[in-house]
This record gives sequence, structure tokens and C-alpha cells, in this order.
Amino acid sequence: MIKRSANGRVTFALPSKHVGPGVSVVGDFNNWDPWTHPLKRRSNGTHSVVIDLRNGGAHQYRFRYLDTNGRFFDDDDADLIEPNGLGDTHSVLSV
Repeated sequence: MIKRSANGRVTFALPSKHVGPGVSVVGDFNNWDPWTHPLKRRSNGTHSVVIDLRNGGAHQYRFRYLDTNGRFFDDDDADLIEPNGLGDTHSVLSV
């Protein structure tokens, strides 16, 4: 789930069943660093993180598992999923 606010903040959320050993949001807004925006458990049964994307534009991102395999996956709620030039895909969010 993606929730956009008027002030440029975006909430990325996943149901707990998708989180496993931990998940973070990586993208062009955090230099694809998996430790910058880890999702945190919420009382409503989701894991989420809020990111300030006030600068607008389109942002490329993916979710990444924080386990030893570091697997990536795309967001079904993204505005677009496109090839990433590395033989895989990434999600795109327009703010």
C-alpha cells in the first residue's frame, strides 16, 4: 500500500505476512541503501515507513528483504513497474 500526503510524505506499507525477516524500501531517494528505510511493525498488523519525497518527480524503488539473501521485490501498488536495465525490474512512484 502506498499512501501519499499533501506535504510530500509517502507511506510505504506491507502486510506482516510479506515482511518475514525484515524488509526495507530502497530507491533513488536513499541511494538504494537497505538500512536507511526499514519497515517497522505497526499495531494494525502492517509494517510501514514514511519517506519525505517533497522534491516530487518520479522515483524508482523496490522492497528488499533484510536477510542474508537480500532478495528484492516490486510493489504491486506502484504507479508503474519497468525494466531496470540490469535484467530485472523496479517500481516507479510519481509524486
